[in-house]
Amino acid sequence: MSWLAKPARPLDEAARRAAVARQTRLTKPPGALGRLEEIAIALAAMQGEVCPTVDPARVLVFAGDHGVADAGVSAYPQSVTAQMVTNMASGGAAISVLAKTLDLDLELIVLGTVGKLDEASLPPSVHLIGIGPSTRDFSREPAMSNAELDTCLAAGRAAVERAVADQDCRLIVGGEMGIGNSTAAAALACVLLDRPAAELAGPGTGLDATGIARKAELIERARHLHRTASDTPREALRRVAGFEIAALTGAYLRATQLGIPVLVDGFIATSAALAATRILPEARDWMLFAHSSREPGHAVLLAALDAEPLLDLGLRLGEGSGAASALPLLRLACTLHREMASFAEAGIDGALS
Repeated sequence: MSWLAKPARPLDEAARRAAVARQTRLTKPPGALGRLEEIAIALAAMQGEVCPTVDPARVLVFAGDHGVADAGVSAYPQSVTAQMVTNMASGGAAISVLAKTLDLDLELIVLGTVGKLDEASLPPSVHLIGIGPSTRDFSREPAMSNAELDTCLAAGRAAVERAVADQDCRLIVGGEMGIGNSTAAAALACVLLDRPAAELAGPGTGLDATGIARKAELIERARHLHRTASDTPREALRRVAGFEIAALTGAYLRATQLGIPVLVDGFIATSAALAATRILPEARDWMLFAHSSREPGHAVLLAALDAEPLLDLGLRLGEGSGAASALPLLRLACTLHREMASFAEAGIDGALS
C-alpha cells in the first residue's frame, strides 16, 4: 500500500493565471458568469491547460453491504443492494439513465453483497471484487480487517487507473450503493470530526424520527467503542466505514495523484472525500462539489471541507446521481471559456463593466 504515500499532483498556477487573463478578455463584464468562470479557472489549474475540458468523464459506482444494517438502521433490507446493482447494470437506475443521457461511461465495482448476483448476466462494465458478503457490525467490532481495507482502497485505485488507460479520462464522478451506508458515512464523519451522532444521523432511505434516533444511538455506541480511531484516518475507515466508502476514498486519492479532477456527490461520497483529505490534505484541491444533499449531515461535511456545492435540488439518492446532474454545468463552463470571443476578436472597443 505504499502508493498511498505518493503526493498529489501540484496545481498549475501558470495555467490558472492564464485562464484568469483569458476571462478578462472575453466579451462580458468581469465576473458576469459567476461560478461558471470559477469552475473553468479551477479546472485550468488542475489540468494545466488554459482551456480545460471534462470529457471524457467516467462514473465509478462502488457497491457493498453493511453488517450494521441488521440493527434496523435502514428502511430497506440488505437484499436491495444486489438488486440495485443488477438494476444499474441493466440501465434502470437513476445513475444509469443519467450516464446514458450525458454520454458517460459507467462502471460498477461490487466489493461484496449479501444478495446473490447472477454473474453470467452482468456486462463487462461490472467488476466483482468479492471481499465478503458485507462488513461487520461496527457497533460491536471493527467493520473490516486491515487486509479488507487495503483491498477496498486498491479497488478504488484500480478503477481510476482503468479509466485513464481506457479513455484518458479527464474527470471522475464517484458514486456508491449499499443499504446502511448513510449510517456508516455518519459514523465515519463523527469519528473524523469528533462530532455527536445527533448532528450527522439522518433519514437515509426514509427512516422516521424513531428510526433516526435509533441510528444516532447506535452511532454513539460505535463512537465510544472506536474512540481512538480518529488518531488516523485509515483506522477510522477500517473501524466504521463500508467497503464502498473505503474504495471511493481510494479512488479520490488516486485521481489526486494522477491529476484528475473529481466531482463529489452527496453525503456518503463526501464522507469518503473527507477521509481522503485526512490521508492526503492536498486532495482537497482536486475536488469539485456537485450538490447539497437533503441529508442533514451533509452540511456539516461541506463546512468541514470549506465546500460550496454547485446545485441544491433537494436530492438524497446517492449513486453519483447528484454529481452527474451537475456535470452539464462543468461542460458549459469549459465551452464558454473556450469559445466566447475576446473583445479584440469581436471588434468591440474597450471593456464592458
